[in-house]
Amino acid sequence: MSDARFGRLLTAMVTPFDDDLDLDLDAARDLARWLCAHGSEGLVVAGTTGEGPVLTDAEKLDLFAAVADAVDAPVIAGTTGNNTAHDVELTAKAAETGVAGVLALCPYYSRPSQAGIAAHLGAIAEATELPVMVYDIPVRTGRRIDPATLLGLARDHRNVVAVKDSTVDLVSAARIVAGAPNGFEVYSGDDALVLPYLSIGAVGLISVAAHWCGTELSQVISLFEKGDHDAAVAQQAPLLDSFAFMSTERWPNPLPAKAVLRAIGLQVGQCRLPLGPSDDSLDAAAASIAAGFPALHA
Repeated sequence: MSDARFGRLLTAMVTPFDDDLDLDLDAARDLARWLCAHGSEGLVVAGTTGEGPVLTDAEKLDLFAAVADAVDAPVIAGTTGNNTAHDVELTAKAAETGVAGVLALCPYYSRPSQAGIAAHLGAIAEATELPVMVYDIPVRTGRRIDPATLLGLARDHRNVVAVKDSTVDLVSAARIVAGAPNGFEVYSGDDALVLPYLSIGAVGLISVAAHWCGTELSQVISLFEKGDHDAAVAQQAPLLDSFAFMSTERWPNPLPAKAVLRAIGLQVGQCRLPLGPSDDSLDAAAASIAAGFPALHA
């Protein structure tokens, strides 16, 4: 593992369900171990890819504990939505499950002001001694976290230590890297932009495609860190189709990720509504993606 607090490559892990769409903790443990054996240095659980919005609090806490117990890698718990009081309570409880940190999402749908965003995320940080990674993904939340807001949180709360930046705004990310307190880390939240983000000082990637190409993505990052940028670009090129497959208008994330995992023999089940289930056309496309990584088949 690198010197990055949570590792260089983290997978935003899907949440396995059984045939009745009940939480499958045994499958979650198996998947977590499998991901860590295939390039992942850390895991994010119950985030967007983990269908966090359709998990109950009890399910989330059980999932946090199961995954944290299954692997030695850092596990980051998705504990937040857009209800500050609820998120504070769940974040405090997450500390008892053995996770290494929490993922704090910019509150969605309500479209709060920057002051409201800062107060919401600050309350979450104050609810726990765990390290907090802020998650900025305006395409989903409807609101951007201003760099000044984020840097203020990092200065005012010693446990606000990282950001998953899914803004695809490299200029803004570079400003955050330049202005952040010592030890604050930026992660790319977009697989396809990992190399540009690394070039402006990000420490790594929080990935969806790492479910099936984690080994290759880890090599991309390692080659870049060694200064062999041409080789890193060449290593990434065969992965571009995977990145394009991860989420589309017809098949939004995490439907494609679960379909690929099923194609390689991992038991993750379908997605709960409103996303799922899959159909034969997605499964066929997923099988084509999986065929490009024959070493992964279980």
